[in-house]
Amino acid sequence: MDLVLIESLAVDTVIGVYDWERTITQRLVLDLELATDIRPAAEHDDIARTLDYAAISERTQAFAAAHDFALVETFAERLAEALRGEFGIAWLRLTVRKPGAVAAAAAVGVRIERGTRPGAV
Repeated sequence: MDLVLIESLAVDTVIGVYDWERTITQRLVLDLELATDIRPAAEHDDIARTLDYAAISERTQAFAAAHDFALVETFAERLAEALRGEFGIAWLRLTVRKPGAVAAAAAVGVRIERGTRPGAV
């Protein structure tokens, strides 16, 4: 099993539980690990045989712009569902950070894993 990585992807969205947060966009920073077998793509030097990280990044940014949630947890869950369904991703690990949400912390957030990791016993 191989992993396609997308690290520190910045997206802007409406996110938060406080009334003032519902009136602005805030930045989230995402890390994605996406399970796939890269050998077919490498053998044929063909992007169509792997997970296209540019397309996934664009879809993630569009998802963030089109949705608003109160909880980072809900954002993570819905995004994972969308990406797995649209790109046929068997397993992913998604980290969502909300910088500045707690004054004493660089960021707060969640990390989720969804699907069945190929090769896992």
